[in-house]
Amino acid sequence: MSAARLSAGWSRHLALIAVLTLGACVEEAPDGKRLSEADRAACLMQGGTVGRGGLLPDEVCFRPEPDAGKSCTAADDCSGVCLADTRTCSPVSPLFGCFEFLDETGQTVGICID
Repeated sequence: MSAARLSAGWSRHLALIAVLTLGACVEEAPDGKRLSEADRAACLMQGGTVGRGGLLPDEVCFRPEPDAGKSCTAADDCSGVCLADTRTCSPVSPLFGCFEFLDETGQTVGICID
């Protein structure tokens, strides 16, 4: 067997070993933390809902905003966020994902929250 052929065979074996080794290092995503029973009860008593949001798998309390759906022109008009696309106050907090909101001066600002 030639040296070049032997070298190519070893290269393939080393590549396979590297792939298998790296594959063994990949961890599955954790289930995330659950809210404590006390936090869950407090969330529900405030009219909130428990769910998961963003990239983390942890449970979060989504609380309704008291001025949800109210018309707004700037951040100060809302207890939550003044959504730029509808010019209304956000329905819940926290918000996740990408969206545009109106800042204190009424200017549109884009943000992504994960």
